[in-house]
Amino acid sequence: MSNLGKVAVLMGGRSAEREISLRSGNMVLAALQRKGVDAHAFDPAEKGFDQLLAQKFARVFIALHGRSGEDGTVQGALEVMGIPYTGSGVMASALAMDKWRTKLVWLASGIPTPVYEMLTADFDAVAVAERLGLPLIVKPAHEGSSIGITKVESLEKFGPAYELAARHDGSVIAEQFIAGRELTAAILNDAPLPLVRIAAPEGNYDYHNKYFGEATQYHCPSGLPAELEARIQTQALAAFKVLGCQGWGRLDVMLDANDQPWFLEMNTIPGMTDHSLVPMAARARGIAFDDLVLQILETAHVG
Repeated sequence: MSNLGKVAVLMGGRSAEREISLRSGNMVLAALQRKGVDAHAFDPAEKGFDQLLAQKFARVFIALHGRSGEDGTVQGALEVMGIPYTGSGVMASALAMDKWRTKLVWLASGIPTPVYEMLTADFDAVAVAERLGLPLIVKPAHEGSSIGITKVESLEKFGPAYELAARHDGSVIAEQFIAGRELTAAILNDAPLPLVRIAAPEGNYDYHNKYFGEATQYHCPSGLPAELEARIQTQALAAFKVLGCQGWGRLDVMLDANDQPWFLEMNTIPGMTDHSLVPMAARARGIAFDDLVLQILETAHVG
């Protein structure tokens, strides 16, 4: 694989998702090395980006999660340096990292997403609950991995939920809760992969159950009727493309009792750990983990 040149796997960083990024990055690094790629770990928390040029890296696999990695900042720096990188470009990365503006684009484009309100410190809990209903979801607008998210089932929990989210982000969203089956729709090379159905303990797919617990069950094939799965995949690809995303990504979806999918958010740099969902969906398509990583690397681009 010498034609791919010297490859930096960006991992770690300074976001709240550093720990997961290191796990993802190390698995990506090992896979590339098994494939014979001249790949090296690169932690932006420890090295300046000037070292990418100084050490003559030919391309970058971005395994950074969260802010200062998934939000367009790293992508912009790499474009200025002319170094090809994996995943979505500057605009799509910044847009998808912002759950509020993602919703604005989706709503304008006819992509179904739960109704919401942006909260400020003086929000009227009673009025918001009347408009969105209870339970509802409160979450930071710019975090991933379920960080800072609370399911609010009573007015008494609304204030603490806002405070938790606000500790992570100055922008906080209250969102209608969609009861139903939880799905994830992965995209690879701008085409949908098989859906994964997630069955978390008591429906609580939180940070622990995502990355560390063993109780969550994953079903791929999803068990949905083929026609319904195809319809959701088509909508997922449309939701991906309307944000300007490229290469690969993963959308979080809820399927209600009427088989109506609701798109929650777009992940432009999904996890690549042993619990992660894109590798699971790829396996169902017959793509082994090492081959998946290599395919993503081969899509590296500038701009």
